[in-house]
Amino acid sequence: MTQYETLDRLLTARRSCRGYLPDEVPRETIEQVLAAAQHTASWCNTQPWNVHVVSGEAKEALSKAAVDNVIATFGQPAPSDFPFPAAYTGVYDERRKEVGWQLYEAVGVQRGDRDGSATQMLRNFEFFGAPHVAIITTDADLGVYGAIDCGLYVNSFMLAAQSLGLGTCAQAAIAQVTPAVRTVLDLPDDRRVVCGISFGRPDPDHPTARFTSTRAPLDDVVTWVD
Repeated sequence: MTQYETLDRLLTARRSCRGYLPDEVPRETIEQVLAAAQHTASWCNTQPWNVHVVSGEAKEALSKAAVDNVIATFGQPAPSDFPFPAAYTGVYDERRKEVGWQLYEAVGVQRGDRDGSATQMLRNFEFFGAPHVAIITTDADLGVYGAIDCGLYVNSFMLAAQSLGLGTCAQAAIAQVTPAVRTVLDLPDDRRVVCGISFGRPDPDHPTARFTSTRAPLDDVVTWVD
């Protein structure tokens, strides 16, 4: 198998995992993921990412604080360190709704079931039952470019995890509970929360394992300029 074929296989197989087996991943396996992701390219080689791998009782404490934060601030603007999208319009709204209904259909939430959708929303802050969550932060002074570099790091992390048989789910939702994250992890003022990555061994029997989000054809996203 060529390097391209290996990479294509990893990219194609990777999906957002929302159902995990409870067993923790061995520390040496997590370190393999982290070591591979550390080779991520970054602006001026700044390597702005800082990673908190949260497990066990600390993960449960973070989850409780996150859920409490969501409930206490429901209906208010998200207290995130980076602005959330102002709106989803056109094709972006279509793609967002498509994957949302795929998820709801998989877990049995019907249209109009507000209690069911609220329960599913809170699963984000329970890390979908994953035994671990990685919280990714960047340096405040690096602004959006530090966040972009962290986005590259997140992709590297997920592909490395995929290569080792792990499931992952990148979660921007974690940025909605920045106050809880800051308190539980005792983050210094110069760190900005980018996102979280839930990870662990995927549960092949979980209802959400039945679907994979679609991807736009190249003609929709590529402009050739000769």
